[in-house]
Amino acid sequence: MLPLPLLATSLATLVCAVSARPSLNYLENPFGVESESEEVRSEAIKRLLEVFGMEDPPLPRGHKQPPQYMLDLYNTVADVDGVTKDPYLLEGNTVRSFFDKLRSEQVEFRFNLSTVGRSEKVLTAELHLFKLRSQTSAALNRHHFCQVSVYQLLDSSKMNVTQGKKLLSSRLIPIHSSGWEVFTITQAVRSWMLDEGSNLGLQVVVRSLAGTQMDMKLVRFASGRNHHQSKQPMLVLFTDDGRHSATLESKELSDAPASPGLPHLPSAGLASRSARSLDYSEDYSASLPCQRLPLYVDFEEIGWSGWIVSPRGYNAYHCKGSCPFPLGQNMRPTNHATVQSIINALKLTKGIETPCCVPDKLFSINLLYFDDEENVVLKQYNDMVAGSCGCH
Repeated sequence: MLPLPLLATSLATLVCAVSARPSLNYLENPFGVESESEEVRSEAIKRLLEVFGMEDPPLPRGHKQPPQYMLDLYNTVADVDGVTKDPYLLEGNTVRSFFDKLRSEQVEFRFNLSTVGRSEKVLTAELHLFKLRSQTSAALNRHHFCQVSVYQLLDSSKMNVTQGKKLLSSRLIPIHSSGWEVFTITQAVRSWMLDEGSNLGLQVVVRSLAGTQMDMKLVRFASGRNHHQSKQPMLVLFTDDGRHSATLESKELSDAPASPGLPHLPSAGLASRSARSLDYSEDYSASLPCQRLPLYVDFEEIGWSGWIVSPRGYNAYHCKGSCPFPLGQNMRPTNHATVQSIINALKLTKGIETPCCVPDKLFSINLLYFDDEENVVLKQYNDMVAGSCGCH
């Protein structure tokens, strides 16, 4: 994660690069100006990718639909602008969903975890299976529950014996039910992360309460081969990539939605135009008191709309204005800023400037996007939105 000054520089440079227009010098040297503009834009986007922890942007995914679970999770942790509702709501800062790569008609599954960073700490791993309705009703009078067990495969040649697999999770499920069933398989995923070659997949075994194998027509789970994507087997992985906030988000955020502290703009498009239309002269801006002003980052203008699901953009805000003596409490000054303003006003030391107007509270945003393997990722990025401004 880049420090705040570098992040602000990256965002500001990118906004300028995106909205840049040819100057009069373009008439004299059109190729030189265009080349310089593209170079600045390229460098700005490279820096912005660093902020989002990427080397290259993922490939566009067109109209591919993300899993409903990931959409629901995003809407739970983020508001309409992507700003985190509660910084303590999400376990870790990254959630990934993986579809089954084996696509077998049997209840065996395998997931490719190559996109998970080696430095990421695996917190929780869940196997999501969609239970279908039974194809026969004759046995419902005799069986009401079944035992569903999930095993980690240890030896592909011994899948049908105890030594070839390891029990991860097991519980009773009503036979007549249908819908998503979730099993914790954290232990297996952690071992796969340590040794990629040990990832031989998972096996699901369904038995009666008496311990006998059950007819698959009676208890069925959707497979990746024969059923709609919305019901396909899925691995959901919660991780922490080790990034930490430079300024801890206020716990006040967990007591109330972020929207009261972050004024909601009517629409992304309007916010974008408003941010660019604020063209203060230096004299006028210098006379303004320290305050928070819009700074909308539009992912479509940057060229990222093909792989980002939500949000379409977000308002990062920026701080602008003067911190004149005497500093009132409305300026949210630190004690250091108050002393500095007094020294400046009394001219006690040469070269001492007035305090600066900077963000004094920062909020995180959430990004829902497709990675290069078509997995959907929900990632939380710290210190992305200026929640308020003060004199420091």
